[in-house]
Amino acid sequence: MGVTPGDDDPQVLERARVGDREAQASLIRGLQDVWFRYCWSMLRDDEMARDATQETARRFLAGLPGFRGASQLKTWSLGIATNVCRELRRKRRGGVAGESSLRLVRDAEAGPADRAAEREAQAALHRVVDSLPDRQREAVVLRYFEGLNTAETAEAMACSPGTVKATLSQALRKLRGQLEALA
Repeated sequence: MGVTPGDDDPQVLERARVGDREAQASLIRGLQDVWFRYCWSMLRDDEMARDATQETARRFLAGLPGFRGASQLKTWSLGIATNVCRELRRKRRGGVAGESSLRLVRDAEAGPADRAAEREAQAALHRVVDSLPDRQREAVVLRYFEGLNTAETAEAMACSPGTVKATLSQALRKLRGQLEALA
């Protein structure tokens, strides 16, 4: 009885909310890859991303009885992951960043030259996204890499949709400038 990240099956959710371990495990299995990918994008460190994913799961389970379904489970849980990543970044200030998890779409038929060009473009994308201030990077990753809409991004970031729009506008302006400079 698996659950995918966008699947808010009311029966599984209700069973999980009242402490059914199998239902809780099913929800976590459906969301853990989303959490890890997001945490890795924000922290750029394998070990920290694993720790953040584990802490997100712990807080997810602790908060589940209070979840009332006003938003999608994925959106609500990414809000938890956002808070966990913010706390870890505050603790780590000044640490070394590892590889980002942002990926470009790969053409299965690409040859060696195309793959090399993709790696170069991917590295440039990593650098410009990683150079954004934390809040702007959160908004970009949630909105464009995790596919949340503006309202869901606002909920995950615990701010208003207008703040998300302004933050994304600032971030995209910076990204455009940096990418144009690279071109």
